[in-house]
Amino acid sequence: MNKENAVIIFESLASGIRLDIYRLLVKAGLDGRVAGDLAQELDLAPNKLSFHLKAMTHAGLTTVEQEGRYQRYRANIPVMLGVIAYLTEECCSGHPEECGELRKQSCCSPAVLPPVMTSEKDA
Repeated sequence: MNKENAVIIFESLASGIRLDIYRLLVKAGLDGRVAGDLAQELDLAPNKLSFHLKAMTHAGLTTVEQEGRYQRYRANIPVMLGVIAYLTEECCSGHPEECGELRKQSCCSPAVLPPVMTSEKDA
């Protein structure tokens, strides 16, 4: 992940509606969601939902697959994890072991946090 990609991703999420959409897609996991179901659950007009999904797909946050007359959207989980890694890779000046207490206070699952390196040989 580089700065330019991160900016595009953050810009694409700079909307409460898009955050709601993305969280629903993350929750759906590999099954994803059909656009019509998302529109109904979020009480959005289909054209408004389509506008937001297009922006998120363009940024790489979502993927879309045609299923007959429906479009199934999925969260691009590797991209999401890449953003998390980009934001946290320099945690505590590149010494994440120094912020162990902060990690404990985080609501993030340890599985998505960057690994804690305890010595130079780990680097």
